[in-house]
Amino acid sequence: MTERTTLLVVGGTSGIGLEIARRAADRGEEVILSGRDGSRADAIAAELGGDARGIALDIGQPDSIAAGLSDIAKVDHLVLAAIERDANTVADYDLRRAVYLTTLKLVGYLEVIHSLLPKLTSDASIVLFGGLAKDRPYPGSTTVSTINGGVTGMVHTLVVELSPVRVNAIHPGIVGDSPFWSGKPEHVLAGYVGRTPTGQLATMADVADAAEFLLRNRSVNGVHLNVDGGWLLT
Repeated sequence: MTERTTLLVVGGTSGIGLEIARRAADRGEEVILSGRDGSRADAIAAELGGDARGIALDIGQPDSIAAGLSDIAKVDHLVLAAIERDANTVADYDLRRAVYLTTLKLVGYLEVIHSLLPKLTSDASIVLFGGLAKDRPYPGSTTVSTINGGVTGMVHTLVVELSPVRVNAIHPGIVGDSPFWSGKPEHVLAGYVGRTPTGQLATMADVADAAEFLLRNRSVNGVHLNVDGGWLLT
């Protein structure tokens, strides 16, 4: 009997991370999703049904990561989707927020992988979430742009260090139906649509499709996949 695939989504209690977790649960996979609030993670896992379960994990506090992952037996697919929204200009630099966000992605992502190394199966795959602010900065994006650029270098080193485990990154553009963007004024979204060659914004389903491709295609490794309808080219 074939053993079920286990998917761990770090940052799986909302938005795109939750979309990825939900689709896997619907396929009958074993799903573990994490959030900073353990009770909320448990409640959302219960809504997904099956054997989905939630765990409390704040990867912006890396000293707690190993303990938070200690009862996970194995991982076939790992999605690191945890993010922190940040608009932090150099002129009004908020050191606390900058340190937390930098720690979350550039230390927390790596500590999750480090803690899970003995539990990753031989054909495991990892998808890290970056973002297109690395290529198209905006006022207040200095920390975000720098960190997402760091994700690029992280993928390259992890491909070499973790072989044969595959590591890829996904860089979403404007995701129109995500919790962050769906509440924006219609004229703001229309402006982005007008600058997107496909004539429509990416959806959470589009990003989840792309993440599943990166997780499952056994010959895709070290790839940085933009999901933006060509917005970056305009």
